[in-house]
Amino acid sequence: MALDSVQIIQLPKIQDPRGNLTFIQNFDPIPFEIKRVFWIYDVPGGETRGGHALKTQKEVIISLSGSFDVVVTLPNGDEQKYTLNRSYFGLYIPENHWRHMENFSTNSVSLHLCNEPFDEYDYQRDKNKYLTTIL
Repeated sequence: MALDSVQIIQLPKIQDPRGNLTFIQNFDPIPFEIKRVFWIYDVPGGETRGGHALKTQKEVIISLSGSFDVVVTLPNGDEQKYTLNRSYFGLYIPENHWRHMENFSTNSVSLHLCNEPFDEYDYQRDKNKYLTTIL
């Protein structure tokens, strides 16, 4: 599955009275090979995370616990806000999209799946430069 736009991906959800189960395996349903995984937690009230674009890296963000908003700036400069609050939905963000995360609930945990290992040179951390480059 190749994706070229920001979108919510439905993850498998196996319902069971003892507790539900969601899984990711191989390329199902993530549209790339996962080469890096990290999570963000214990975010103090009112703080934001992210605030960058990735030049070549793709990412899926999942709320494992709690809720938070992901604000994505599209290459045309428009913004879209996604509220993640269910562990069976992931937000796919292709390369070259500015994003930041805000409105973290208490005890929220965000899981990030990436198609490349960390590379500082892949990050665009200046939003004005990003917007003038893409517009």
